[in-house]
Amino acid sequence: MDVIKGLPAIDSHRDLHIWIIENLKMVPVPERAYGNFFEEHCYILLHVPQSLKTTQGPSSDLHYWVGKKAAAEAQGAAGTLVQHLQEALGGATVQHRDVQGYESDCFRSYFHPGVIYRKGGLASALKHVETNIYNIQRLLRIKGRKHVSATEVELSWNSFNKDDIFLLDLGKVMIQWNGPKSSTSEKARGLALTCSLQDRERGGRAQIAIVDDEGQAADLMEIMEAVLGCRVGNLYATMPNKSINQLQKANVRLYHVYEKGEDLVIQELATRPLTQDLLREEDCYILDQGGFRIYVWQGRMSSLQEKKAAFSRALGFIQAKGYPTYTNVEVVNDGAESAAFKQLFRTWSIKQRRNRNVGGISGTGKLSVVKLDVGNLHSQPELAAQLRMVDDCSGKVEVWCIQDLTRQPVHPKLHGQLYAGNCYLVLYTYQKMGQVQYILYLWQGHQATAHKIKALNSNAEELDLMYHGALVQEHVTMGSEPPHFLAIFQGQLVVFQRSTEHNGKGQPAPATRLFHVQGTDSYNTRTMEVPARASALNSSDIFLLVTAGICYLWFGKGCSGDQREMARMVTTVISEKNKEIVLEGQEPPQFWEALGGRAPYPSNRSLPEDVSNFQPRLFECSSPMGHLVLTEVVFFSQGDLDKYDIMLLDTWHEIFLWLGEAASEQKKAVAWGQEYLKTHPAGRSQATPIVLVKQAREPPTFTGWFYTWDPYKWTNNQSYEEVVEGSLRAISAISEITAVEYWGLPGIWTQSACSKWAEWAGKGPVPSRRQGLQPGGKRASGLSMASCGSLSPIFPSLNPLSGQEVHNFRLSRWPNNGRTGPLALQALKGSQDSSESELELGPNVSGSSTSISASSYHSSPRSMINGGLPREQLMHQAAEDLPEGVDPAHKEFYLSDADFEDIFGKSKEEFYSMAKWKQQQEKKQLGLF
Repeated sequence: MDVIKGLPAIDSHRDLHIWIIENLKMVPVPERAYGNFFEEHCYILLHVPQSLKTTQGPSSDLHYWVGKKAAAEAQGAAGTLVQHLQEALGGATVQHRDVQGYESDCFRSYFHPGVIYRKGGLASALKHVETNIYNIQRLLRIKGRKHVSATEVELSWNSFNKDDIFLLDLGKVMIQWNGPKSSTSEKARGLALTCSLQDRERGGRAQIAIVDDEGQAADLMEIMEAVLGCRVGNLYATMPNKSINQLQKANVRLYHVYEKGEDLVIQELATRPLTQDLLREEDCYILDQGGFRIYVWQGRMSSLQEKKAAFSRALGFIQAKGYPTYTNVEVVNDGAESAAFKQLFRTWSIKQRRNRNVGGISGTGKLSVVKLDVGNLHSQPELAAQLRMVDDCSGKVEVWCIQDLTRQPVHPKLHGQLYAGNCYLVLYTYQKMGQVQYILYLWQGHQATAHKIKALNSNAEELDLMYHGALVQEHVTMGSEPPHFLAIFQGQLVVFQRSTEHNGKGQPAPATRLFHVQGTDSYNTRTMEVPARASALNSSDIFLLVTAGICYLWFGKGCSGDQREMARMVTTVISEKNKEIVLEGQEPPQFWEALGGRAPYPSNRSLPEDVSNFQPRLFECSSPMGHLVLTEVVFFSQGDLDKYDIMLLDTWHEIFLWLGEAASEQKKAVAWGQEYLKTHPAGRSQATPIVLVKQAREPPTFTGWFYTWDPYKWTNNQSYEEVVEGSLRAISAISEITAVEYWGLPGIWTQSACSKWAEWAGKGPVPSRRQGLQPGGKRASGLSMASCGSLSPIFPSLNPLSGQEVHNFRLSRWPNNGRTGPLALQALKGSQDSSESELELGPNVSGSSTSISASSYHSSPRSMINGGLPREQLMHQAAEDLPEGVDPAHKEFYLSDADFEDIFGKSKEEFYSMAKWKQQQEKKQLGLF
């Protein structure tokens, strides 16, 4: 796009563009600084997805972000510039207003692994982030579940609490302190953000230390106390955030906004459930979602003046309602509504549908079996997801009926004959990519008792244990069976209302019964018993009337040839009596007598099934205060599924609950799915199937909703515990480090180094802070430490060491394995120095204090020995034959850059950017494992 009205050009090859408002102009933010926001500024963000799962919906999202300390002038400029940019982009754009700390899920979904709020303002946009600057002391409070944010807070123990993660950033060293009440999931996400900062701001050269247990991290705590002072009193517990629950979000109200003379009128039109026909294209509307979010809908025929006033009207509405000023605002245009907006309505159809036909799905969204090659479903998961079919239904089928609270097997001849008062388990076994897969359907009849439903669930759990957790479980309600369930019975599924059950018990079948046959092929046909009266008929379908002497097969005027063919096949399952075909309007008197006489029934041809145009949406589930809270991940991918999560994928026709292997509340998943449907603003059917999907057991009907899916991702992905405990033994430790500032010379020093320096000066050992030496305080001996521990008051006659002397200062230490490891200790040169000199430390010691180098997340470690070791001393050598100080698990660390490239055929940076398992594989092949 060319520069229009002074607006910057937009790179069409990037998804996300960010500008900061500086001197009332849009200044581009460097990509490496994306996710950093200064609280005294406003920003504009434009997101234009390059890869979309569907061509429907808006083409871009335009946000203006308001810092909590941004001036009114900057806010006004941001609003004006957004309006100009919107006009240049056209109508297919959703506009958002986001306030610091209360951003929409859409906004937060752009930033992985999180958003960072920075204090103050910015002199120049180019200084958003400067790499390799180490003269830093700051404290970040990291919080959030799926969407993480880090806020710069006061550098003091007063900022800490029991529940959050805190990052003490000292430039060369980054210490992540985990609150005692923080979850493993929060710790892992905090670590991902910490490692991201390490990569982007330190070029991967900073060391990361983790404090999980203060008692086992005494030395790291000593560093923290050197910077923060001694902690006085106990940590406080935070008050739980007042999360917006689903019931509050379901309280939707639609208002018509129009001008009457010189007055602006806002008139309430409707409440839940809303229908699309309430929106007229010549008008504008405000939709209030329980005060959680305010939408402004602009009809395509509304005036330009009305469109320009959208945000001001929304803010006026917020003020009139007494809602917080940070309430999120979203402006949508007619024909380019967001998925979140459309799902607030009972149904949503596109006025001008685009012709789409994806392998068997016609423009109406109906299944075209003739064109469907079911053999392609495994290789085309997107097709499987849209058709809701995992395969061609040629797998093994087992059925159990719940009787006397236990499961009783059903004879194969009776498969597909279900009773409304019962519950059934249907296990389907098939193969995908050479591996056996399972789907367990939990079918619940309308007349089933609560005891039977409970027994259904408990028996399903037993089966899942028998199959070692390999079952995908789908909860199915009578009358809402998914296509695959119907197809495994080859169109011969019949649901009886009252009859003798499989065990011979139950009520005897009545003499006259009526069955409604619906479907055109074996993939979509079901037959349901209905009340035997004339009002149950419908001209669009086929009915079977069973009497004591004869069966009538009644064809409505609107039925098709395919329907008739399927009906003839199904009726043999219900009755073997002779069948008399009866056409609508030509019924014999005996037909009406069996139904108790004539009665009105729907005689017009039924309209085509409404195909709502709803995009799939992904949510993280939690219940912090006992009620369901959902956090949406917009523009989702497989990477948004975390082992600690329970995620809800709403595809409208089905609800998937994805269970991470380490999720703590898996037993609540089904109840959460039911609560989601019950409180949905659109008034969703409670019979919508709910599918439980376990990590690494995902069927194609689930994976097909993701743009790409890596079936091997879970095998290559390290967990938080593995990163912290298992793979860091060769990483440099910081467990003995003490921060000291000597005459304005910031550095990283061990306690023993301080003592050795003191002894060298003839002043005796430096006492430990544990012995009473406090930052900024004085002892009886006259010793003191200021800030990080200035030594000048201790050694007034001591000349400062030169930079070279500091860099040459080395110690040795003996780790638990008894082998000697070098501890190369390099002090930082000064606040003005932004060189690439590195802090190099020895092997890690076990315990809760853990250090992480760049290699553990995303970055490349450097050799611990300057210049490297000869390859002959490293390759194909046993651990006991290696030179002293070499960690046998990371031999490649010690190669020179030239030898490394010669052996591996790639640079160290390229090697460490590979997946961990690929690194291990290459090392094995080259004798370096």
